[in-house]
Amino acid sequence: MSEPVSEPVSEPVSELRHDAEWRRLDLRMLLVHPVNEVIRFLPVIIGIFVLGSGGENGGPWHYIGVAIPIAIGLIRFASTKFRITPGQIELHRGILGRNVLTAPLDRVRTVELTATLIHRLLGLEKVEIGTGSAKKGGDSRLVLDSLGREEAQRLRTELLHRAPEVSTGSTSPGTAAGPAAAPASHVILRFDPRWVRYAPLTSSGVLIAVGALGAVGGPLAGSNLISDIANSDAVSSLADVAVSVLVLSLVAGFVVLSAILASGGYLLQNWGFTLTREDRSRTYHVRRGALTTRETTIDLDRLRGLEVHEPLGLRLAGAGRLNAIVTGLDRRSEGSSPMVPAAPRPVVIGVGEHVLAEAGPLHADLVQHGPAAQRRRYIRAIVPLALVPLVLLLLVLLGPTPWWWVVLTAPLPVLGVLLARDRYQRLGHALTPAYVVMRWGCFRGRRDALQRTGVIGWNIKQTFFQRRAGLVSLTATTAAGRQSYEVLDVEEATAVALADAAVPGLVSQFLVRSAS
Repeated sequence: MSEPVSEPVSEPVSELRHDAEWRRLDLRMLLVHPVNEVIRFLPVIIGIFVLGSGGENGGPWHYIGVAIPIAIGLIRFASTKFRITPGQIELHRGILGRNVLTAPLDRVRTVELTATLIHRLLGLEKVEIGTGSAKKGGDSRLVLDSLGREEAQRLRTELLHRAPEVSTGSTSPGTAAGPAAAPASHVILRFDPRWVRYAPLTSSGVLIAVGALGAVGGPLAGSNLISDIANSDAVSSLADVAVSVLVLSLVAGFVVLSAILASGGYLLQNWGFTLTREDRSRTYHVRRGALTTRETTIDLDRLRGLEVHEPLGLRLAGAGRLNAIVTGLDRRSEGSSPMVPAAPRPVVIGVGEHVLAEAGPLHADLVQHGPAAQRRRYIRAIVPLALVPLVLLLLVLLGPTPWWWVVLTAPLPVLGVLLARDRYQRLGHALTPAYVVMRWGCFRGRRDALQRTGVIGWNIKQTFFQRRAGLVSLTATTAAGRQSYEVLDVEEATAVALADAAVPGLVSQFLVRSAS
């Protein structure tokens, strides 16, 4: 990893504005919301135009189809207002159904800025304020779409970096607690375009390619084109080996398509990725995105640990990803925020050590889970893969199945042995003075370092097969991140001892001490 760059970046900070009157969104949002509504209603509008064209002149349907979404955008602007009082931020929206959202200023956990391409062209940004308190049927965000870029940046800075408020008796309404000094920012990491070489090793390209093929293959499946090609004389005359070459060529084409799509998606999502730290406010700030930019501020007081993602493809290439375990993010983020995209492993570990201010959780030797967990991994990896060539061999003996399918699948049991050994070597846990560390997985390998003070409970689960092997799964519950982090296939005594040592007093009241 390149050394952290000390590039001070000054951000102007003024007093937090306390509003006596309601404020509205930026007037330029009238060019954003109607366009967005037209895009959302585009299938309906196309249907109205098609149906309306059946008449001689179509009547007013053409205009109504466009006027309705535009009117929705105008109503949203007219019905949305907000203000910041000395103690809270209030958001009102809706005309017939009024929706009033309030959040105390001291409950603000995150402020995320997002700007799509049309936002950026108009100099606007969408502000999403997270309070970290879940609400029924949705998350806890207050969304202001859209504010001017300077206003959005100022609001984000002031909500997260405001100076501590003085007592109620000494602060009169409509005044701020006092101006804050401009926080000094230091660049920790900048995006390196050469990291795009790791994009094909992630699963995003496969998912995009499958979606693209599904969109194209749907209409083809409904036609007779595929069946006509399959039943043609040219295909029928091909030998089995030639058909196999054709299938392998299609697979190779799919792999190339996945790599191209993954690389494009990686660049669009992470272009301009910058991780900075503001020392005075004790926050990390992440900015990324080519067409749609996203800015996320992570308060160190809300940081509960890190997730080091090392899926098989990235691990073989010596790379990984780093996510922060944070409280207060919306449900779409699953409580984790990217700190490093797919990048070389030294970069990932270096940033992780910087964020945690220690190297222990990312380098601690792990306690392995014993022979029972090892046997469980070998059985679950070898048995299913060994069944494949056995079933194919049976089909060859009973019918006209090509023999070379058995030859191709014969190495699968050996692959299962290698897979089981890797899964067991990566299985383990550790306990440092400040963190519970757990590692698991081969294809979706992860190493999680969860702050011990962030653990609010423990769950011990045991399936039927785990019970026969004398193993359990210990799950740490927390208000941050994925809200549950699991230590897989560990002996029950070890699981209880780990839970008791990690958070003293939490489970000790339920333990029965044996007489010595």
